[in-house]
Amino acid sequence: MGRLSGKIALVTGGSRGIGEAIVIRLAEEGAHVAVNFTSDSSREKAGSVVKQVQALGCRAIAVQADVGSKDQVLRMFDAVEQSLGPVDILVNNAGVAPFESFMKIQEETWDRTFNTNVKSIFLCSQRAAASMIERRYGKIVNVLSTASLVVTSPVIPHYQSSKAAAHMLTKGMAIELGKFNINVNAVGPSTVDTDMCTDFLADDEIRRKEIEANPMRRLGTARQIGDAAVFLASDEAMQVNGHLLMVDGGLSVKAAQPEDHMER
Repeated sequence: MGRLSGKIALVTGGSRGIGEAIVIRLAEEGAHVAVNFTSDSSREKAGSVVKQVQALGCRAIAVQADVGSKDQVLRMFDAVEQSLGPVDILVNNAGVAPFESFMKIQEETWDRTFNTNVKSIFLCSQRAAASMIERRYGKIVNVLSTASLVVTSPVIPHYQSSKAAAHMLTKGMAIELGKFNINVNAVGPSTVDTDMCTDFLADDEIRRKEIEANPMRRLGTARQIGDAAVFLASDEAMQVNGHLLMVDGGLSVKAAQPEDHMER
């Protein structure tokens, strides 16, 4: 029996990268999982993740929704509840990180970043919490970033602002929802070698600098983030609330050096 046996989980942006790793770890611990994806181009990948969950003996569905749209979020939850049941564990993982310096950021980029990285947490958590409150049980885990705490690059101020906002939202929800036995926490990865960072890390010099800048002298892995999410979603973390668990090798407690990042 896994730590999450029989629980129903929903992972936004669950078709690839960190999201996929979280889905698999939840299923390995016995959870039935809804895999959210946004675009038609991700449909096949989401289907593949569903098959991986099913191979582990758990139920799973893929559900398409733009989690920055209230109407689509509501339809997504309806579909999950009809197929799997009420959501016990919500992992708000969907995120974007377009690289643009402050003076070049377009309003469209700013809005898309905040819609995906902050508004989606608000919309999905509010809908999930309505059911969790009735059942006096729930786990909400938000996937944030080292950028929630420190400036990690000169070319993502919109991303850093959105992750800092999501950090405060996590704390606010934790205070309000805790009395209903709902734990709200977050995971903070540093750079993880997934498809979101493929282009960025393709430059050998940038990859080297990323590794050298980290106190552990290595990049994080998606599975490590999945491990942290499983802990926060489990009853082992019943008294952990409003916490940002950094999985960044100590990067967020290290003074930044000018050579840590290269502006592109």
